[in-house]
Amino acid sequence: MPAFEYVALDGGGRTRRGLVQAASERAARDQLQGRRLTPLKLAPAAERTGLRQRLLPDRVGPRQLALVTRQLATLIAVAPLEEALRTLALQAERPGVRRVLLATHAAVLEGYRLSDAMARQGEAFPRLYRAMVAAGESSGALPEILERLADLLERDEAARSRLLVALIYPMALAATALAVIAALIAFVVPKVVEQFDSMGQRLPWLTRAIIGLSDAVRDWGWLILVLAVLAAAGAVQALRRPDLRLRFDAALLKAPLLGRLIRDLHAARLARTLSTMIASGVPVLEGLLLTAPTVHNRAQRAAVAEMATIVREGGSLSGAMRRAGLFPPILVYMAASGENAGRVDVMLGRAAEYLEREFNAVVAVALSLLEPAIIIVMGLIVTVIVLSILLPILQINTLAYR
Repeated sequence: MPAFEYVALDGGGRTRRGLVQAASERAARDQLQGRRLTPLKLAPAAERTGLRQRLLPDRVGPRQLALVTRQLATLIAVAPLEEALRTLALQAERPGVRRVLLATHAAVLEGYRLSDAMARQGEAFPRLYRAMVAAGESSGALPEILERLADLLERDEAARSRLLVALIYPMALAATALAVIAALIAFVVPKVVEQFDSMGQRLPWLTRAIIGLSDAVRDWGWLILVLAVLAAAGAVQALRRPDLRLRFDAALLKAPLLGRLIRDLHAARLARTLSTMIASGVPVLEGLLLTAPTVHNRAQRAAVAEMATIVREGGSLSGAMRRAGLFPPILVYMAASGENAGRVDVMLGRAAEYLEREFNAVVAVALSLLEPAIIIVMGLIVTVIVLSILLPILQINTLAYR
């Protein structure tokens, strides 16, 4: 159905802006007048239907969603929901976010609940997010639940930002090192080694090996790059198959250090999300069903789905975690303690905090060791290249003294 952006006056003479869906402009005017709004300006909204809407749907990124949630939680504590949504839409800087908020605002004005209005926006609001909003509407504690949601989203965004900032320097260092090594092999080594060709002297094996590598890079570098890109694309395509992705993710969890990091990271997010949902009034079973699709590791996702089946059949959350065998013992123990004390949400939150601290500590140590490791590896490679150049010179000097 077509959408129209409007500017109208309400009964108090205040200017209202928003989005209304109607079959025609006349129907849109009638709809606004039915809401006791006098339209001043009515124009078709920017069309994003059809193929373009399917290919480029409006999305709200994690950072924008956290900000919108925090602002919405603050505004609805002092203003009606409709006015809060309209205010957020008017101040949104990104056009996609503005369109989503305007459409949500229009749906709320039509009588939809906030969670239902969000569901009408496609994938702009995640299912888990909408479920928590629905729980807040049912319990009458929407501001408090939005605050919890904002805390959850801001914590996840802060963790992503810290990891990205920590990785920037090692990645830049590694890229610089690779560029320097490639330049040495492709351009410097051939120029220097050309000086030894006219002497008719057999070069050391290390020098011959570096020359062969240099020739291969210059002559076949493009082919190597193309094959690498094709191999990467093939691997990505293969991992789209559910069975292969499941086996790959299960193998990742068994890796010596990386597997533990991945396991603890996803377990912490699962515990944090479940804690927030249970504290918001969402049942454990529904929380597991909603959380399962958000787990990126397919092996752990399947384990969460199996946990939901066990809980549906009357089992406990801690027992389901124990049977899955893919979650840290501390999480299983804290979940069992929470069930015994009737404080599952609190204990899951504490388990998430512990796992997050452990993950951050291990990542910090690993990243602090990564920088010198890159420098050492680069130094060793450059040393080998320089040695391959110096060996013929030393060999010539030795022959000259004989």
